[in-house]
Amino acid sequence: MATWDLRGMKHHVLICNGGTCLRHGGDDVTTAVREEIARLGLDDAVHTTRTRCNGRCQDACVMIVYPQGIWYRQMTPERAKEVVRAHLGEGVPMREWATYEYREDGLTRLGGTESVIGVRKRRT
Repeated sequence: MATWDLRGMKHHVLICNGGTCLRHGGDDVTTAVREEIARLGLDDAVHTTRTRCNGRCQDACVMIVYPQGIWYRQMTPERAKEVVRAHLGEGVPMREWATYEYREDGLTRLGGTESVIGVRKRRT
């Protein structure tokens, strides 16, 4: 297994390849994301990781983009390519396809309900 030097990376994309996401095209989404990153010349700025289940099977296929902590739902290869172009390439997150976004006060559910589901404790 290769060890990557991740210095200089602007984004880390986690693509769920757990059982449900695989049944909803996770492998094709992973391929599409990586191909679009290469096509746009973003290899030096974006690192991708296939994960196992991220616990949001109802949102399959799930893709998470850090450092913003935006959880994208129901990704297809076409949607995933658009996220790469807009979010990773142009810096414009596709919030209409997002379920959660990390904010200063925790992980916030998007889509009309702004209930905080996780709050980061501050050290005093």
